[in-house]
Amino acid sequence: MRLTVRIVATGLALVFACYFSARALWWTSPPPRPLLVLLAVLIYLVSFAVIAIVGAARAVKMPRWAAALALASAIAIPQLSNLGLDPAALRAPYATWYIGSVGLIGVVCIVRRRPLAGWLVLLLLTIASTLWIGILDSLGLGLVGSTVWMVIAQLLVAFWRRAVRDTDRLAGIQQAASAWQATQTVRQRERRERVQYALAVAGPILARVIATRGDLSVEERQEAHLSEGRLRDEIRGGELLNERARAAIETARARGATVTVFDDGGLEGLDEQTKGLIREELADVLADSSSARLIIRAPRDARIAVTVVGRSAAGESSDEDSVELWHEIPRSREE
Repeated sequence: MRLTVRIVATGLALVFACYFSARALWWTSPPPRPLLVLLAVLIYLVSFAVIAIVGAARAVKMPRWAAALALASAIAIPQLSNLGLDPAALRAPYATWYIGSVGLIGVVCIVRRRPLAGWLVLLLLTIASTLWIGILDSLGLGLVGSTVWMVIAQLLVAFWRRAVRDTDRLAGIQQAASAWQATQTVRQRERRERVQYALAVAGPILARVIATRGDLSVEERQEAHLSEGRLRDEIRGGELLNERARAAIETARARGATVTVFDDGGLEGLDEQTKGLIREELADVLADSSSARLIIRAPRDARIAVTVVGRSAAGESSDEDSVELWHEIPRSREE
């Protein structure tokens, strides 16, 4: 879209440039020094083509040398054109072609993000036309129009930049919203899968509890206790668990250990490969543990992803039990 607008604008500028050049050669009578007029037209066409086309397709800022060329052209074109004409014909339509043409150079400078050069071009044009035909005649023969086009170009560029900036910001917001929505969708799917897994594991024993109205055998009570733990792990465990970690927790509970799992977002922002390595390390730590009480926590920390604490007592809390295991799994695998 931007490229299309830029091509159209450049094409229109070239059309106007050709118009002003043709107007300069539309003499009612041959000028005394036509070569100077032709040289002015040639300088205009070359300099205009350079400043309008160089880098325009890639939307780069006009080079400084091109801006300097525009300023040099704004000085040379009016002088050569007026020197080549009869002093009595300096106010003729073909004689004042340079007012519109140099003004167009200033407009291109503004559009190509060289506003200072553009306004300097207008200043040089005003000085030259005033010296040759006077300020009032300059204003009536095109200087007002060139000034108006310069102001319009400056306003359009400002509005265009603001529109582009707002468009880019909205695009960034839309991408962030899409990423957030995708993340939420993935999390919802993961939660749904965890709940389905937990219900599939705990469903039979729950059905047995309902059927017997809680009158369970010792083995069934043990199974119910393990199923309760599985449900809590799936609800509070978040992204911590994989099949090996679940099996290790199940083994620890089967031997009578108390296992508590808390996921406070410690794995957020990590890629799937790193998460997988962390889960495998967690499973290895749990498999090697013989503690009576295990606390697994994934805190929001810049360095640590998971902390595993093993204590000697199986109660919910005790001031007398000792820490047998303290293992930290870093977020970065290089640590």
